[in-house]
Amino acid sequence: MPRIKSAKKKMRQTSARTARNRAQRSAIKTAVKKARAELTPDAVGNAVRMLDRGARKQQIHRNAAARKKSRLMKRLAAKQG
Repeated sequence: MPRIKSAKKKMRQTSARTARNRAQRSAIKTAVKKARAELTPDAVGNAVRMLDRGARKQQIHRNAAARKKSRLMKRLAAKQG
């Protein structure tokens, strides 16, 4: 445990950021699962928006976001035929 005041503050900030990022990553995963299950343009669009936002905020890696978006769009295109 930190003893210095600034280190204590830094620890509080880190734990708050970690909790926020964890919740956002969970929401992204949920949106992607929903999009894969439904495969509707609305669900896929929502998942793509969340993936873009997560990549922009560095909650997930930008290449992972691009890969997931690509696979979702490919599934949607195959379904729509």
